[in-house]
Amino acid sequence: MMSSPSQTQSFIPAMTAIAREAGALLLEYFHQGLKIEYKGDADLVTAADRASEVLIRERVAKQFPSHDVLGEEQGLNDRGNEYRWYVDPLDGTTNFAHGFPVFCVSLAIERRIADSQKRVAAVVYDPTRDELFCAEPGKGAQLNGKAIHVSKIGQLKESLLATGFPSHKRHKNPNIFFYHQITLRTHGVRRAGSAALDLCDVACGRYDGFWEFNLNPWDTAAGVLIVEEAGGKVSGFDGSPFQLNSRETLASNGLLHDALVHEFQEIFAGRGLDPLPDPREYRR
Repeated sequence: MMSSPSQTQSFIPAMTAIAREAGALLLEYFHQGLKIEYKGDADLVTAADRASEVLIRERVAKQFPSHDVLGEEQGLNDRGNEYRWYVDPLDGTTNFAHGFPVFCVSLAIERRIADSQKRVAAVVYDPTRDELFCAEPGKGAQLNGKAIHVSKIGQLKESLLATGFPSHKRHKNPNIFFYHQITLRTHGVRRAGSAALDLCDVACGRYDGFWEFNLNPWDTAAGVLIVEEAGGKVSGFDGSPFQLNSRETLASNGLLHDALVHEFQEIFAGRGLDPLPDPREYRR
């Protein structure tokens, strides 16, 4: 059995191996799914999700047997250890179900001492593009072994942003109003369907910012550290320090952060809102 790395050692090699193995497993299910027209898509995703988490938990238990694990499928296995893993075995399940190749495995480790919690390692692996993002505090962020950095776009009107919508109860989520207003004030907003990959795309400069409502800790734990180590900034919608359980995630290259916080304040207050266009007027 492997013990926890010392402060001079890194969790990243072990996390990388686990993420790549889980990603390869997801690809097996994914390619099988592409051969199935409609029957069993939802069941296939559930099986892939669960199989990936089982694999990850087995590898963690073998290498780090005392560590706690919080996963999307099986919840929290709490041994009271100072180290806790945040596991999303398949981020982008709707994409996966429809054969849209944007999904990933997301792993983060947090060290909990007394009343403090600090994420000490993060890995996000996109198996369809064979892209592995990782980060450790004070060591920067990497994509496939090369350093990455956030973009240098400083004007909101020149920026490309990303957001996401919930799979369920979309009618109770206000994000369509934020999507509309921010689309009008930027170069565009994309919705790719994987929050962890969206955060990584901010980290490597593909996006200049990202926001989403009601994300879970396993959605954001890895991606947020990767953004921060790439030189970006992550906060709540009001600019307050990001909390894993805050349910609000606003990430940017840092240069745009104040402008985005201002836009959120204006939208929440109902000021300066452009009305949604009337499709009947368009048809005329």
